[in-house]
Amino acid sequence: MSTNQTTKARVRLFTSESVCAGHPDKIADAISDAIVDALLAQDPHSRAGVETVAGANQIALFGEIKTTAKVDFEEIVRETVKRLGYTNPAWGFSTESIFSNDIHQQSPEIALGVDTDGAGDQGMMFGYACKETPELMPLPIALAHALAHRIDEVRGDGTLAWLRPDGKAQVTVRYEADKPVAVEKLVAAVAHDEKTTGADVRADIIKHVFTPVLERYGFTLPGDDDIVVNGTGLWHIPGPESDAGLTGRKIVVDTYGGYARVGGGAFSGKDPSKVDRSGAYAARYIAKNIVAAGLAERCEVGLAYVIGKPQPLMQTIETFGTATVSEEELYAFKDKLIDTSVKGIIGKLDLARPIYSQTTAYGHFGKPALPWEQVVSIK
Repeated sequence: MSTNQTTKARVRLFTSESVCAGHPDKIADAISDAIVDALLAQDPHSRAGVETVAGANQIALFGEIKTTAKVDFEEIVRETVKRLGYTNPAWGFSTESIFSNDIHQQSPEIALGVDTDGAGDQGMMFGYACKETPELMPLPIALAHALAHRIDEVRGDGTLAWLRPDGKAQVTVRYEADKPVAVEKLVAAVAHDEKTTGADVRADIIKHVFTPVLERYGFTLPGDDDIVVNGTGLWHIPGPESDAGLTGRKIVVDTYGGYARVGGGAFSGKDPSKVDRSGAYAARYIAKNIVAAGLAERCEVGLAYVIGKPQPLMQTIETFGTATVSEEELYAFKDKLIDTSVKGIIGKLDLARPIYSQTTAYGHFGKPALPWEQVVSIK
């Protein structure tokens, strides 16, 4: 094989997407997590599995809870919808939409295991970290989240007052020898008012969203033909009137943008006894600390649990040949870092408190204020 062929074989592209806080699925996530936070604020021992459906001019709650907290579900729903910018009934979804509540008490069979510090469900979870970004996240999803966040930011501060509260961003990154070297393609879809032309939408998104975000990460814009803004043309009606939303449907957006494996369960709407949530946070905590400590360039941690049992059935650490220490040392580091029993995770990361509304938009990982993102010193 020639040198040129070898170099070409080591080039690859990877694409990740993120969505704005007003995306229909994120509306549902935000409502479910606002309810979890409200319950935990009054009763740290609250149990919740709350599902939200946001459809054309209606919002419905389903799921189960066990708590001493007294909350006004409808008030939480309508305040969340207002915060996300859906105040215009003409959009077919707003603070005036029809509300229904079918939340019920937690199943006694689930409570039997959870009340003795067992896992609230079975399942497998994965956590990942790498050195591609300061957040120790894969670059494609970090960029996609930053773009989605920037779209919301310029709508909220009035820079682009024509924006409406829904949107998506997508980034394709070129890798050479497993290192990100360029942004190949950029895609955004944004809802906007009827007065703004497609040409103005494109120009403003490039100027106020794409350019500053890429500059922050040290990259330049791709060619004009590799930038797509509103690929189908105009987009005026945002939110669930156009596409229904459901809690937990954006699990790849919530994790690593497809760059690493994800577990079998979503996060939002669940209290920390649900290992879909707490186990995934613990796995990220382990992986990030391994990479931050210089023990590997890349790390994926796997955990698995069974309902009612406190200890994981599986604990794995994969470093893809980048480890700087032995496998035994990696597992010893993990054991010093955190007790991966359900009770151990909740205690170590202080998860029985109202912190989950911070997670619903722009991913659950890479945000430095969250407890599972903390880097600690292990001796």
